Amino acid sequence: MFRATREQAGRGVGAPRNTPPEIISKLNTEINAGLADPRMKARIADFGYTVFANSPADFGTFIAAYTEKWAKVIKFSGIKAD
Repeated sequence: MFRATREQAGRGVGAPRNTPPEIISKLNTEINAGLADPRMKARIADFGYTVFANSPADFGTFIAAYTEKWAKVIKFSGIKAD
């Protein structure tokens, strides 16, 4: 859908598993259209983020890589949940 990054933090819009593909496509189209608006880009930039409008597949790839990256950090550090 989209990805916004700031100092290594990732943000984005997702939908529940099993959301119909036509709904995902519509959301992606509308969100990316909104992100193309210069006022929206400027407002997001005001918060220190850079926007990357992309496809649901690209966003999924980003989330998988982001999860893997931080899983390695957590495992290496020995952090445990309370």
